[in-house]
Amino acid sequence: MDTGTRAGGGMPRPGNDTHEAQSLRRTLSYYDLLIYGLAYVAPFALFQSLGFVWQASNGLIVLAYVLAAVCMYFTAKSYALMTETVPSAGSVYGFARHALGPFTGFVAGWMILLDYLLIPAYVYVFMAVALGTLIPQVDRGIWIVVLGGATLGINWFGVKVTSRANLLSVVVQVAILAVLMLFFLIALYHGKGNGALTLRPLYAPELFHIKSIFAATSICVMSFLGFDAISTLSEEVKSDDRRIVGRAIVGVLFISAALFAAVAWITGDLMSGFAIKDPAAAVYELAAWAVGPWASLLTAWAMATVVGLTNALPMQVGVARVLYAMGRDRQLPAVLAKVHPTHGTPYVGMLVTTAISISVALVMRYQMDELVSIVNFGALSGFMLLHVSVIVLFWFKARSGRWIVHLVVPVSGIIVVLAVLSGMSSLAMMLGVTWLVVGLVYGTILTRRRRAALAI
Repeated sequence: MDTGTRAGGGMPRPGNDTHEAQSLRRTLSYYDLLIYGLAYVAPFALFQSLGFVWQASNGLIVLAYVLAAVCMYFTAKSYALMTETVPSAGSVYGFARHALGPFTGFVAGWMILLDYLLIPAYVYVFMAVALGTLIPQVDRGIWIVVLGGATLGINWFGVKVTSRANLLSVVVQVAILAVLMLFFLIALYHGKGNGALTLRPLYAPELFHIKSIFAATSICVMSFLGFDAISTLSEEVKSDDRRIVGRAIVGVLFISAALFAAVAWITGDLMSGFAIKDPAAAVYELAAWAVGPWASLLTAWAMATVVGLTNALPMQVGVARVLYAMGRDRQLPAVLAKVHPTHGTPYVGMLVTTAISISVALVMRYQMDELVSIVNFGALSGFMLLHVSVIVLFWFKARSGRWIVHLVVPVSGIIVVLAVLSGMSSLAMMLGVTWLVVGLVYGTILTRRRRAALAI
């Protein structure tokens, strides 16, 4: 990548010095991106909301996850389209900046930061809760600090090192899932639950209620969040083929959907008639009831260590790349665009984001539900501007005439986003809107200082 290339659209910025335009290293292949996305989404993600989806869907959890995958396809397709045109480390920030202008681009980057900054915080809290259950003698805050430091240490040495850790994480999670599902099947065919694999978790007339399915689907959508972060690595791909990032995004969605549907099918049949005491701990209760205490402990340890630690790795990578792009464009302090001379990583951005994520995790370590809602507000706001960018860039500016991919798909994505936002908690909406207002004020200041009017 040329030292003058910018995240907003590949045009050189006049007057830049080498320091401001430091480049990320191109070391990633298609499979690196695929593994990164799978590690971000996490094969175990379904278990985090299993109890809540089961209750909301009246047991039709396979249907809920299939519908959620269909909904997220619209967003994945819009990401794929934009990454081919605007290969930017800033993800939605770079896309909106290119299609809608510098001010709207800044707002998009500001909103997606709410997602990317707080997702690691959520994982830190989630792991701390699990480890606190297994080792109650250690304070939850200590686990949060240890996890934050561990992810920073691994990511410090570059995305290739992170990719190896991601691969190990995905392999271990899939292996544990396979063992657990095998024992679930054995329990199922020994008379527990429905006694066999049936279509009941997919559809049963007496269980189907459109409002319930919609509520469950909105929960399931959150399990897929993370495939979009692949777009933050666009400037670190070895190949010149711009379709690779988009293919990886859609590929991660399809793989995750297939995995979630299979796990939900087996688990859904097994849960029939099972009484859940705590929806947040449903998978542990189910494993202990169907298989034995050892299965519950294995799942808890996997969630606390393998999932928690390695899931935070790609999250920290993604947010550091957004800060890198915004710092390079002087939308945020330029020091955030500094790249480590040896490892080729945006190390200042990683230090800052780690500090923020750990601080938020410590403050909200007893408010996981609200933290999730705030994260989702940021993600969905970014998705909204992504879909608008596709419509404006391709349908209006380029007049492509491809009404399905450049109009119907993004409009459908906008409808899905609005529907999910309508179910947000009042606290999440209040904090999300406050974050938006602060971003609008800051963006206006940048515009007046002519820092938002850079070439795009």
